[in-house]
Amino acid sequence: MSVEGADWLTRPERIKEEDPDRMLLALDIKKGSVVADIGAGVGYHAWRLSEIVGPAGKVIAEDIQAGMIRLLQQNIAERKLRNVDIILGTPSDPKLPGNAVDLILMVDVYHEFSDPSAMMKHVRDALKPDGRVVLVEFRKEDPSVPIQPLHKMSVADARAELESMGFKFQRSLEFLPWQHIIFFSSGK
Repeated sequence: MSVEGADWLTRPERIKEEDPDRMLLALDIKKGSVVADIGAGVGYHAWRLSEIVGPAGKVIAEDIQAGMIRLLQQNIAERKLRNVDIILGTPSDPKLPGNAVDLILMVDVYHEFSDPSAMMKHVRDALKPDGRVVLVEFRKEDPSVPIQPLHKMSVADARAELESMGFKFQRSLEFLPWQHIIFFSSGK
């Protein structure tokens, strides 16, 4: 999504359509954790994650668009969040610190990668040995989800791609109105 569509990320109906607080609760994130939000956009999940990890934790909010980074910086500053680091990544490297992240979250992001192999190599390098990757993707299997097919993934699609890169499928949760929550371990 380009920065011109940023308003869509904070649309009021997103609460009903995606249930972000319930989704984040299901991730079982511990206080003091380091969580990276890849493709953070304007920070919609990053500011929620900031509260979850608490002052001893850290959120790394990454995006590849300078325009999104500006909006993200503004939103984080307005909320006076001190535990959010903002990173401008590239299409092949999220620029995360090595062996430092407990959980990497990608909400409606993975399917957009132009070079998934390169991105996921860097994701694996950033994870601690017991680190997890969570993809939240619109359900491809469900024709009633009002999203274009190119912006959807099935659990089987996600598994085929990430398992081929060495990640280990853990489980998927299916309680969200339109999306899968798909958990993988780093496979380290």
